[in-house]
Amino acid sequence: MAKFGKRTGTAVPTGPGTDSTHSSTRLVLADMQIDLLTAAGAVGTIVDRARRAQGPPLAVASVNLDHLHYFGTGGRWVGALDGCGRSGPVEWLNMVDGAPIAARASALTQRQWPRLAGSDLINPLLDQCEEHGLSVGFLGGAPQTHERLRQVLPQLRPKLRIAGCWAPERGLLGDAAANRELTAEIARARVDVLVVGLGKPRQELWIAENGAATGAPVLLAFGAVVDFLAGRIQRAPDWAAANSLEWAWRLALEPRRLARRYLVQGPPAYVRLQRPAGEVAPAVPVREVPPPAAPSPAPVPHRFAPADGYADVCVLAVTHNNAGDIPDLIASLRAETEDLAVRVAVADNSSSDSTVAELAAHPDVLVVQTGGNLGYAGGINAAAQLAGDAGAVLVLNPDLRVRRGALLAMLERLRQPGTGVVVPLLADEDGSTYHSLRREPSITRALGDALAGRRLSRRPGWLSEIEYDAEAYVYAHPVDWATGAALLVDMPLARRLGGWNESFFLYSEETEYFRRARAAGAQIWFEPAASMVHRRGGSGSSDDLAALMAVNRVRYAQLYRGRGYVAAFHAAVLLSEMLRTGKAGHHKAVPALLLPGRRRRLPRAQHPAGTAAASTADPSTAQPRTDILGSFPEGSIIIPCHNEEQVIGSTLDALAPVIAAGTEVIVVCNGCTDDSAGQARTRTGVRVLELDEASKTGAINAGNSAASRWPRLYLDADIRVRPETVRAVFEALATGSLAVRPAVDYDLDGAGPLVRSYYRARRHLPAARQALWGAGAYALSAEAGERLGLLPAVVADDLYVERFFPAEEKTVLDCPPVLVRLPRDVPGLLAVLRRTYRGNAEQGALGSTALASAAGILGAVRGPRSAFDAAVYTAFTIAGRRMAAAAGTETPWERDESTRAGKQQRTVAS
Repeated sequence: MAKFGKRTGTAVPTGPGTDSTHSSTRLVLADMQIDLLTAAGAVGTIVDRARRAQGPPLAVASVNLDHLHYFGTGGRWVGALDGCGRSGPVEWLNMVDGAPIAARASALTQRQWPRLAGSDLINPLLDQCEEHGLSVGFLGGAPQTHERLRQVLPQLRPKLRIAGCWAPERGLLGDAAANRELTAEIARARVDVLVVGLGKPRQELWIAENGAATGAPVLLAFGAVVDFLAGRIQRAPDWAAANSLEWAWRLALEPRRLARRYLVQGPPAYVRLQRPAGEVAPAVPVREVPPPAAPSPAPVPHRFAPADGYADVCVLAVTHNNAGDIPDLIASLRAETEDLAVRVAVADNSSSDSTVAELAAHPDVLVVQTGGNLGYAGGINAAAQLAGDAGAVLVLNPDLRVRRGALLAMLERLRQPGTGVVVPLLADEDGSTYHSLRREPSITRALGDALAGRRLSRRPGWLSEIEYDAEAYVYAHPVDWATGAALLVDMPLARRLGGWNESFFLYSEETEYFRRARAAGAQIWFEPAASMVHRRGGSGSSDDLAALMAVNRVRYAQLYRGRGYVAAFHAAVLLSEMLRTGKAGHHKAVPALLLPGRRRRLPRAQHPAGTAAASTADPSTAQPRTDILGSFPEGSIIIPCHNEEQVIGSTLDALAPVIAAGTEVIVVCNGCTDDSAGQARTRTGVRVLELDEASKTGAINAGNSAASRWPRLYLDADIRVRPETVRAVFEALATGSLAVRPAVDYDLDGAGPLVRSYYRARRHLPAARQALWGAGAYALSAEAGERLGLLPAVVADDLYVERFFPAEEKTVLDCPPVLVRLPRDVPGLLAVLRRTYRGNAEQGALGSTALASAAGILGAVRGPRSAFDAAVYTAFTIAGRRMAAAAGTETPWERDESTRAGKQQRTVAS
């Protein structure tokens, strides 16, 4: 089910039937590919594949709201069917099943498409199987149902070949050994069409992982079809089907089993189905370099790879008083050398026990003593200096024991296209599963965890950061992130991401690292075939560490979110700690969250004397190191500047790390009458040009003439950008993109209520999320810059660039956002709007932007507040357009002065 990069709602001939007479039309809805077919076309496609028995097996799924709930946008298993299972690849045919899906598909394609439920197709398919001598097998259902099926089918279809019926226990479906035995038995039966009735999402997940091993050319994920065929479940009457009320009929028959599906899970899936069409971004290739030209050396059993030469995996471990953990860790890793060349590098954070002596007993383990306690991230960065030439790096807690075959299973998953990070299944010492999988932190999840904790484990995913569902630990699937105890990272990706953020010391550093990996286009996969035992004692435990964990959750939000969001998230975390104040390990968290001074008492990196600290107490200003696992990407930053002495300093201070890493930064002061140039010159490594004429496009052209490197980021003088954002921009342009802009966040601190209302509404504009303009930053590759040439004398340079390049050549990156300072008062907002609409009118874009804006604003109205915001937006828009129409040709550059008053000329460098 690979994504094709088509616009949602765009129908194109494609799919499994393309090479036959039964070609389908493929539609993308809620991030799910759906093949639009007639009933005859569906049956023909399936039977053709069963008769040909060539290529990967064809898996057939019925897409209804339940399917979208699990596999569509926001679903727990989104992307889980995209990868290649352990037994080999599977090709998916996703048919319309469900009135809402059929209605949406028909509306978008202007053609009526029928519902193709498995219960409707199974009899025509069995007719064809009987006619062509194809054997049929049934997997799933109760043994009694299979017994009934063996009685009924021969009477109704005497020529139908039944290869076998299998009814595995549910607990065995996640057992790798049991599945190998089951699939081998099915393969021996030579099944042509295997009907898999395990229920959603289990049947689709089982097919994705094991389908190829069954040897069946076709696998039908048809749910309760076996029960229908055996007569154990009554079909809905015709009147219910004709009025799209089959769900109500089934709910009435089985309320306890189906209430959650139809009444709780269905409505949100329906809402996601109705969302406006959007782009499905093509996957960013993770592997940037080919494997070594020379074949990997054969692993030497029970010996670790030396520092020189190539290793399949380099293990990076950080120790601090872990003497008791070293023997088990090393022994388990030595067992893995029977399959792979494994290098082991350990950074010791000044252990006071015999950890170093235990490590010294293993001469083939590479050890670096940090001379202090750098924390987990600092230790990983220190160990990474010893990584050498390796295909991947495995970050590993020292209190883990690797179960046999885990590294090979993780490496095999890592080799799947698009995969950049793989995390294993972690088990506690008693054999129980440790809930290591996590969702991206959010306000609602923090609030849900605060109120429910580990109770109500079946609550929706948007109310829980931790994944509690037992089935999520049975099947391989993409995840947001996982605990940092064990993760395998593709080496090219590790080089792109650079070092771990040392400012966190301990906790949340892995959350930030996983986020950067996702922003780089990599998928994070959970691989249950790789198992490790976690003692969970490597980091220790104390009241101070519990407080640090709570504080770092807020610090992580500060890195990527605006102040309003951070305040709400902070309140949710504080509530969680207040509710648990009486419990061990929580009484220091509340003061640390409320009093910034208390945070300075929390554990932090202790560097050896005479060395510069690589971290700071505040991750919102700290940045990942650029010297780990590769250099910072090359490029130039051009900043046009007109009377910006109040803000240019803070903009350049935020860029200090990338300047130190070698990025060329040019500030072009144009028509300045203040000390903008003087402020810029006080920053080391910044080149300053001065032009007499006040012209932004003239400044950009002059900067292009002076710059010596590509790609180039064009940055407004009042925009704050982080080094990891610059990295993401430069890397995207270096790997094929032509024109990009980073994500954007608004700084509304101190803004009046009408200004806030205007920008709340503006966030809903499609162009605000998809266009190059509006962020105060865009970037071009060398090819794009050569095509663009000199910018004409226009007010809106970003609009000109946006209109110059077609949609397929532009990308809005999912990366740490730039921070845009927005007007604080109404006069400031009107000044910005007058300039904006002057620029639009100058390029003849007023009409097109007006229609798109109206549609976006009206479509976002959901209640009184959003209706008020829409009214405010409309009023300001009308006022801005009228002011722009009244402006003369010699109108000076309008800008918002409210964000510049009283700004500090110098800020502390990150």
